[in-house]
Amino acid sequence: MRPPPIKGDQQTSQRDCPRLAVMASGSGSNFEALLQACRSGDPQADLVLLVVNNPDCGAIARAERLGVPWRLVDHRHHASREALDLRLIELFREARIDLVVMAGWMRIVTPVLIQAFPQRLVNIHPSLLPSFRGRDGVAQALNAGVTLAGCTAHLVCEEVDAGPVLVQAAVPVLASDTIASLSRRIQRQEHRILPLAVALALARVGPQG
Repeated sequence: MRPPPIKGDQQTSQRDCPRLAVMASGSGSNFEALLQACRSGDPQADLVLLVVNNPDCGAIARAERLGVPWRLVDHRHHASREALDLRLIELFREARIDLVVMAGWMRIVTPVLIQAFPQRLVNIHPSLLPSFRGRDGVAQALNAGVTLAGCTAHLVCEEVDAGPVLVQAAVPVLASDTIASLSRRIQRQEHRILPLAVALALARVGPQG
């Protein structure tokens, strides 16, 4: 597949709205949920770019179907995490991005990216932070035997999954739950809270200068 051009932005509306980019590594369901929310006007923002680091991820097919420009930035082709983040910054600046959303981006970002978009980098994580930070938040919750799990949308800081919380949603853990079943219910809540988190993040900072 050939990525469509970023410049020109045929899919961008004529409204003077903040411009969003999404970073994804997997199926892209949060990307699609956020895009549909933006196209419905809540939040009032234009999602104009998807960046993926996995050439086989399902998010690409969603972007193709929904008419959103996308770019592959494969971490395996960069010498360091900092080099990867520098390439991301180039793309985001080229597309005049106001806010970046990490929606299932399975790479730890560095201060290089965080400092380029201070308070403008949002992450969605499948746990009720500060519990179960890092990888496999759902598995961590099941292994700990908790009766309440959930998801958190937060601003990104240099410590993993430790930035200011924007929105959380709780999900009961059932005795019959597996990682797959609990993940599905948590993901439905992620789809619900991510647009709200983006609106709150934009309200905090306003348009990018």
